[in-house]
Amino acid sequence: MFENLNERLEGAFKLLKGESRITELNIAASVKEIRRALVDADVNYKIAKEFTDKVKEKAMGEKVLNAISPGQLMVKIVADELTALMGGTVTDINIKGNPAVILMSGLQGSGKTTFSAKLANLLKTKRSKNVLLVACDVYRPAAIEQLKVLASQIEVAVYAEEGNQNAVQIAKNAIAFAKSNSYNTVIIDTAGRLAVDEQMMNEIEAVKNAVQPDETLFVVDSMTGQDAVNTSKTFNERLNFDGVILTKLDGDTRGGAALSIKYEVNKPIKYVGTGEKMENIELFYPDRMASRILGMGDIVSLVEKAQEQFDEKQSAALQKKIRKNQFDFNDFLSQLEKVKKMGNIKDLMGMIPGVGKAIKDVDLNNDSFKKVEALIRSMTPEERTNPDLMNGTRRKRIAAGSGNSIQEVNQFLKQFDDMRKMMKSFNKMSSAGRPFRGMPTR
Repeated sequence: MFENLNERLEGAFKLLKGESRITELNIAASVKEIRRALVDADVNYKIAKEFTDKVKEKAMGEKVLNAISPGQLMVKIVADELTALMGGTVTDINIKGNPAVILMSGLQGSGKTTFSAKLANLLKTKRSKNVLLVACDVYRPAAIEQLKVLASQIEVAVYAEEGNQNAVQIAKNAIAFAKSNSYNTVIIDTAGRLAVDEQMMNEIEAVKNAVQPDETLFVVDSMTGQDAVNTSKTFNERLNFDGVILTKLDGDTRGGAALSIKYEVNKPIKYVGTGEKMENIELFYPDRMASRILGMGDIVSLVEKAQEQFDEKQSAALQKKIRKNQFDFNDFLSQLEKVKKMGNIKDLMGMIPGVGKAIKDVDLNNDSFKKVEALIRSMTPEERTNPDLMNGTRRKRIAAGSGNSIQEVNQFLKQFDDMRKMMKSFNKMSSAGRPFRGMPTR
């Protein structure tokens, strides 16, 4: 997402390259290109025009310090304005009720059911909530079954009433069930509906009035762009929802919904869906998203993802093994699994400033690890714990067992040995009190 927008904005900033100061003339060309880039990203022209007017006003009013070029200043101003456009600050959902009731609304095909399950998984695993999913989509064939399948994957209960076509009654019964069975969070998955369908809009309005949810969320498929933004206004007029959920943010989309929906309905984007897995859900940080759009990476989110996977005690034990030069293939495989759980490897690397552009055309995904995993899993337990055992006979057997050539086995073993040597040399430097430059001393 935002790849094309990122390239177009970079082109706009390059117009200021070599300029010693910002002038009315050179800023006009840059601002015009930024406006075009936003419109091409499916942002409404009025919003794009207002945005660039603010950028121009701020740029002309800024004094450029000796250490900052006009181009760098423009990047900062655009980043600040993008952050403001998308809401400025992070806004979480309200789950203080007992039970806390969350009502999901949105268009047909927006991904409400899948996101309901993702949200349930997040609240269960990270907030220690006892969640009940409620199947109130009484129209779509197999909707209840879909919710049950997703719920079974994350081990969350589902309340459903087969054959009952009254969504209002189902929702009310579900909350009564939650209260009597100690569920402290209820997520109501409703049917997708078109804003022009008066009967369906009346129904979800009636559901909201009946259950008085703590949080009403409007789910938007970010790939539908400006159409979804326009529809959100109609939904907001009827439901006065509390926040927006953007799904399919990992798709090939221009990003217009993410950039302009807050402006249109004055409601914050609260969460985003970034993939198909149940773990692919993120709290929406406007400043981090602005940074990604401008190709500046998102190192904070990367560190947070890493912290979720790497246990402090396990890390300490691993460091001890590295100090003793005992890092083995089991350790390597364990670290590989943790990295894979963090998300798509290309997306993760794109969070590192400057790397996203460098790997733009590289075909890199989590399947890239399969060859390495096959090699390690073809080793005996003894070989995994003692990398120094690898003689020619063992290498041939591992090659045959993993479906790789002997050359590929040798290449991997050499890379692994080089990595161990680097770790060993790092530990020697650390124990001698000579850490790498930039690393803290104790």
